[in-house]
Parts: sequence; structure tokens; C-alpha cells
Amino acid sequence: MRSMSVRARPHFCSLNAAVDILSGKWKILLLWELLEQPRRFGELRRLVPGIREKVLIEQLRELEADGVVARKAFDGTRLHVEYSLTEAGVALTRALEPLTQWSLEHVVPR
Repeated sequence: MRSMSVRARPHFCSLNAAVDILSGKWKILLLWELLEQPRRFGELRRLVPGIREKVLIEQLRELEADGVVARKAFDGTRLHVEYSLTEAGVALTRALEPLTQWSLEHVVPR
């Protein structure tokens, strides 16, 4: 079953819509990995240690439904799938950079 896009759900606060897209233990890490370059499913599984395959599939589907991740299937002797950020995904990830800086300055011990 595909997840309902955040855009299809009612939101009373625009920030809440962005937080809904990012909700999930692994989504921000997945976006960070995809910012560098498109990745195959197996690469993402290796780059995000501790994530279960089922959860990875669910989180990628949700990000795709929300329009921040694109999924492209390649035909060949073995079918493979590649995930990349959409323009909206790049913009969302870039919007997280100030939050990362704040965390480094105020939360993460030095």
C-alpha cells in the first residue's frame, strides 16, 4: 500500500507540513545521502547502518509520495532501481543546513 502524500493531508501550519515530510527516524539521513548523488537501494541500505529493509522501503516510498525523492527503474539483465532527490528534495535538504549548524553550536558536545 502506498502512503498518502503529505500534500493530500490537511495542515493548519505550514511548518507542520515540512515536519510531516521529515518525520521518521531515517528520512533525514536518507536525504543527506541522496544529496551527494543518486543511490541504488543496496547502497542506501549500506550507508544507513541499522535500518531494516522494510523500513527503508517504506521511508523511500513516503519521500517519493511527498515529491522529494524520485525513483527510476533501469532495465537490463538485472533490474535495478536508483533514487535521487527532486528539486524540492534538494531545496528541503538545503533548508536543513541552518538547523544542522544550530545543532552543532548548541546541542552536540565538542
